[in-house]
Amino acid sequence: MVQYRRKREARTSYKSRLDMLKSRKPRLVVRRSNKRILAQVINYAEEGDRTIITTSSNELAKYGWNYSGTNLPAAYLTAYLCGKKALEKGLNEAVLDIGLQPSVKGSRLYSALKGAIDSGMKIPSGEKAFPDEKRITGQHVAEYASKLSKADYDKKFSGYVKAGADPKDMAKAFQEVKDKIAKTPLQTKSQPKISKK
Repeated sequence: MVQYRRKREARTSYKSRLDMLKSRKPRLVVRRSNKRILAQVINYAEEGDRTIITTSSNELAKYGWNYSGTNLPAAYLTAYLCGKKALEKGLNEAVLDIGLQPSVKGSRLYSALKGAIDSGMKIPSGEKAFPDEKRITGQHVAEYASKLSKADYDKKFSGYVKAGADPKDMAKAFQEVKDKIAKTPLQTKSQPKISKK
């Protein structure tokens, strides 16, 4: 018997997918690349999964986030924004879908899950998987940056310096962005897209 193409390509675990579909709840799909975090709320449909909400860490710039789009704070804020969009559409429950990514305690994937839960969504989880609060807010980066000499600071955080972002203010920026997301009506699009994936 010929396997499904996505299984042959090691892109989908159909056993995990079936387990999630049995819940009859939308999936909170979290993916990461070298440049951004992506959080989506996806519903199963026979003709192809329906992507209801899509949020990228690139959107955080609109709220004042000029730090990395792939770190733990960005993962949290991206899923927090995704959760707020989902709630505006009346979607308040989901199950986490991390695909074939390794499940690592304290990783960006679980930082994103924490963000979605803190937005008000109900998603089954274990508290022990979440990163430490300091890491989620970026406080650990601020503390590390404050201990460096000027030369080391400029060398290690050259990207942030060029972007006009001070790592020492990351935790403060995190809270400001989170507050803006919480207070801003998002007016999500009403037409879901169909994903052939």
